[in-house]
Amino acid sequence: MYTNNQGGGKLYSLTSGNLQSSRWGMRGSEDLGSGISAVFVLENGFSVTNGRLLQGGDEFGRQAYVGLSSSRIGTLMLGRQYDLNVDYVAKFAAVAQWGTTYSAHPGDLDNFNNTNRVNNAIKFKSLDYSGFTFGALYSFGGNAGDFSRNQIWSVGANYQNGPFALAAAYVDVNDPNYSFFGNNASSSTNASNMTGSRVYSGYASAKSQRIASAGGALTLGATTVGAVYSNTVFSSIGTDARLPAVGRGGSARFNNFEVNVKHQVTPALLIGAAYDFTDGYGVNDAKYNQVSLGIDYFLSKRTDLYLTGVYQHASGRDSTGTQARANINGVSASSTSNQVLAVAGIRHKF
Repeated sequence: MYTNNQGGGKLYSLTSGNLQSSRWGMRGSEDLGSGISAVFVLENGFSVTNGRLLQGGDEFGRQAYVGLSSSRIGTLMLGRQYDLNVDYVAKFAAVAQWGTTYSAHPGDLDNFNNTNRVNNAIKFKSLDYSGFTFGALYSFGGNAGDFSRNQIWSVGANYQNGPFALAAAYVDVNDPNYSFFGNNASSSTNASNMTGSRVYSGYASAKSQRIASAGGALTLGATTVGAVYSNTVFSSIGTDARLPAVGRGGSARFNNFEVNVKHQVTPALLIGAAYDFTDGYGVNDAKYNQVSLGIDYFLSKRTDLYLTGVYQHASGRDSTGTQARANINGVSASSTSNQVLAVAGIRHKF
């Protein structure tokens, strides 16, 4: 991977899990009769470059759940899981297709790149009813005497009809620094866990984070055009007085708009392009313009080569209360308002 500016200097590096995070896992089911099955998933994330566990050192940090599946209703799952933004809307964004993690929206504010999972969650996902599916999730905060603390809930729905698809979802998070960003083994219980990006690092003291999203796609022959919108709000900044806060007492809001296109040139070659605009307002006025280009070439059904380039321009003031700097997802911020990244790699599925 090459970045033109991380903290003031160029960087060349070997990185893991660019197009998809490296993982292994187990899933299974047992037929219990009458159309009901017991199901489970255990999924581990790791780095190929050094063998370390990802997701803060959790053994099964990507997913870990058990549940019951009914052939007449749907599936009920209990454990560490994805929110409904990830399940239903993220698939329309470039980051979930060909764009690599670096094509995620600034700071992955809408979680389309699966940056955060949900612990202690009960989730239901329906069967497919003539192209329509829906789901709901609730996560217990686990705090005696304070039922709402660290609580998370999410709902979503998806509709598919031939070449057209549409989805919408909502996530409501209380105390996001601990419940959403800080739910891994290495997380802090009294300091900021929201250190991954200048886009949001100043909002760790917020009482809540709310994400509303919608997206859709239309496939015409070998070409698919997609669009996604998300609105992310960090509310009541400064609620946790132990943490630094910019805009204490206020809210930071972000509207995010993305359009993307991909074209299957041949059965083995796919090309894609995406433009994303993130508009911050409230206690911040940061603006981010981002362009992503990608090529994916399949050597076989299980092995492919990819090349992605990302350019980002930032303006206004970000969560640090200072001049916004370009901060492509997954890398350190630039020392200027611009940042360019290029990454090439190989993916093998087994």
